[in-house]
Amino acid sequence: MNPIRTLVAPTDLSALARHAVVRACLLAAELGARVSLQHVVNSGALDTLRQLLDTDSVGLQEKLFEEVRGEVEALAAEMHKRHGVTPELHLAVGGVLGEIVAHAEAIDADLLVMGARGAGFMRELLIGSTTERVLRKSVRPMLVVKQIAHEPYRRVLVPVDFSARALEALEFARRVAPQAEFVLLHAFEVPFEGKLRYAGVEESALSSLRVNARREAGAQMNELVARAGVDENRVRRIVVHGEATTQILEQEQEQDCDLIVIGKRGHGLLGEMLLGSVTKHVLARSTADVLVCDRKPD
Repeated sequence: MNPIRTLVAPTDLSALARHAVVRACLLAAELGARVSLQHVVNSGALDTLRQLLDTDSVGLQEKLFEEVRGEVEALAAEMHKRHGVTPELHLAVGGVLGEIVAHAEAIDADLLVMGARGAGFMRELLIGSTTERVLRKSVRPMLVVKQIAHEPYRRVLVPVDFSARALEALEFARRVAPQAEFVLLHAFEVPFEGKLRYAGVEESALSSLRVNARREAGAQMNELVARAGVDENRVRRIVVHGEATTQILEQEQEQDCDLIVIGKRGHGLLGEMLLGSVTKHVLARSTADVLVCDRKPD
């Protein structure tokens, strides 16, 4: 299990994005990793400002860059004072999405850490527009931060479907939160249960199908824990009947989890292009931070 060595924390210097920077520095201190603190001056916005002010473009860019650098340096100095971590600074001018993805690739980042909301009018959408766009574009794991970070993660909810990606998600969760307790959740539904009920299948027969599905899921859960090598004293197993998104959000609250780890992709061709529907709903409606896993390139 390879350690997390490099984190990228893009920030627009808003108060909400600051939560992500704090979490990134807490993780870096806990894991012994390096942090790259990144700020991108949007080139499109800069061009618009030049036209509005009708002023010397070179002088404007230099002045703006100087001001931004001062803010980023002040944030980095505060993180060093509070958490003993000295972030590396990376300032750039360009398209925000492209610069973030390119920088993560350039330094081979193991994890992107971004806030769930950004500055500006788009912040009222499900998650910040830049965060969602980076999440769709990047092939690297991303931690979407929603809460103010005060301590390492204590209890991590990992929904599992017993695929190879479920094992990868659990293993990555252990890398991000090595001291946490893990709650493994499998939510199942009997195939065509509604149609079977409509067709007149008796409830006793449907109940028997649910019992068998639960028993099989329990055995697969035990196998997953064994394959992952998780300490039995630090894992809870939960198998419930119901729709996945609903059960994830309910168990997040019932188990008092401060992090949810979930896969990025759905199934099939459409799933390879878009976020899975369960992932989108969990990102939008959970209160805990969400770690969205994807395969990092070898």
